[in-house]
Amino acid sequence: MTRDGLAIDPITLEVLRHALAAVSEEMNANLIRSAYSSNIKERRDCSCAVFDKRGRMVAQAESIPVHLGAMPFSVAAAISKTDTFHPGDVIVLNDPYYGGAHLPDITFIAPVFVDGKLFSFVASRAHHADVGGKEPGSVAGDTTEIYQEGLRIPPIRLWREGHLDRDLADLILLNVRTPVERLGDLRAQHAACETGITRVQALASRFGADLLTNGMDEVMDYSERRMRAQIEKLPDGTATYEDYLDGDGITDSPIPIVASVTIDGETVTVDFTGTSPAVAGPVNAVYAVTASATYFTIRALTDPDIPPNAGCYRPIEIVAPQGSVVNAGPPAPVVGGNLETSQRIVDVILGAFSKLCPERVVAACQGTMNNVTIGGISPRTKGHYALYETIGGGFGARPDRDGVDGVHSHMTNTLNTPVEALESAYPLRVERYELIRGSGGSGCYRGGLGIRRDITIIDHTARVSLLTDRRSSRPYGLNGGDPGRAGENVLIRDGEETPLPEKGTVTLHAGETVSIRTPGGGGYGVAQERDEQAIERDRREGKV
Repeated sequence: MTRDGLAIDPITLEVLRHALAAVSEEMNANLIRSAYSSNIKERRDCSCAVFDKRGRMVAQAESIPVHLGAMPFSVAAAISKTDTFHPGDVIVLNDPYYGGAHLPDITFIAPVFVDGKLFSFVASRAHHADVGGKEPGSVAGDTTEIYQEGLRIPPIRLWREGHLDRDLADLILLNVRTPVERLGDLRAQHAACETGITRVQALASRFGADLLTNGMDEVMDYSERRMRAQIEKLPDGTATYEDYLDGDGITDSPIPIVASVTIDGETVTVDFTGTSPAVAGPVNAVYAVTASATYFTIRALTDPDIPPNAGCYRPIEIVAPQGSVVNAGPPAPVVGGNLETSQRIVDVILGAFSKLCPERVVAACQGTMNNVTIGGISPRTKGHYALYETIGGGFGARPDRDGVDGVHSHMTNTLNTPVEALESAYPLRVERYELIRGSGGSGCYRGGLGIRRDITIIDHTARVSLLTDRRSSRPYGLNGGDPGRAGENVLIRDGEETPLPEKGTVTLHAGETVSIRTPGGGGYGVAQERDEQAIERDRREGKV
């Protein structure tokens, strides 16, 4: 392999590929270590990546899929909006209609200079536990326009030549409920970018700037070749699948999402024509989110070991009608598009592929992130607090084994908030945290079990926002497998249980409990073909 007369042998290419990935991973590790909020330091709801000077993603940390496929759109927006970059600059943005995904995800983009010239970019994205808006946590399930969802930040310099713009920082912090925590997390993102800059410069010094630049090009070309080779192994053809979101938080009307997948040689086209127009509630997705979900699904179906970068996604074409729920325009609310609609996009693409290459496709996972935000005035600190977390559920059964119990799946890859961390940081108590017996769909292989997590309010009144799905519909099974059990949201008051809406906000008082019961995964194959030893094991372990 040669570019501009510089030969890159296969061993050097592998060294460069892994070195660039290591930069991203170290950035992410430093972000997690430096963060203030449990959402980042415990749940690890953050991602980092390295880009070339044209804004093409070269390497990423293996963290949050919905972040990483969408982050290149943020970098492109920052480049298009900024006339000149200087060493020490950091561009900040979160506007979904300017390269972001939803408002809580704040992205930092920093230029890397080598020998006085712009060489590349590094970026970090983190989900902030509050960015303003109508409800604590900024993930309300009943918003009707983006202005209710929080502070919108277009691409703008937050650090100028190494110096924090205090005026802009003050403006951001004045519009959030937890400014000390937010500033700590923003500084952690800045530290992650500084780590990335230092490491990329060290690679340029070690290998030479020209060779590293050519290596970045070759890494992307290498991923493209591998992706094309994997797609070519799939049978040509077209298949369509339709699934639904339960509602948008304003009405309970099902929202159809349609995907037609066409495999043609070494390329794949995913066409969302037929999908619902944008809706009133907050489940609209911007194009960046739809692209991210599409890229994730196809990479998972082909070879997850293909290095994820811009080259990996070149053989994939996406058709997402403008103004639809998978390509919404302003001022549509979009907080749940990133969280819930992204999951259903994966479901429908997998459903279409199940008709073309069923041996590669899992049954539906829980299909929701089970978003919960709880906020109020803490009786401990007398100041605002905002908890945000997602809760795992059942992973779909696979063609050759059971689904995994109680995990995050597909577009989210976060951890849980440990009970000890939650109770030490917030005026809340976790009453129950357990797998739900029998919630996985039956089949030759059983779907994974959902989770029950009960959180009680202590000594104050709190606002609880829920943004969940698969409460009416159930995660589908495949090849004769049964669907997983639907989830539930429940208010427990004086021992009495009252159903809560799947999307919306309620006020809870001291001693009251919100119980989130997440869906199970779909089963695979006919239940009558399940091995007797597996059935006995399920009974022994209390899973059925």
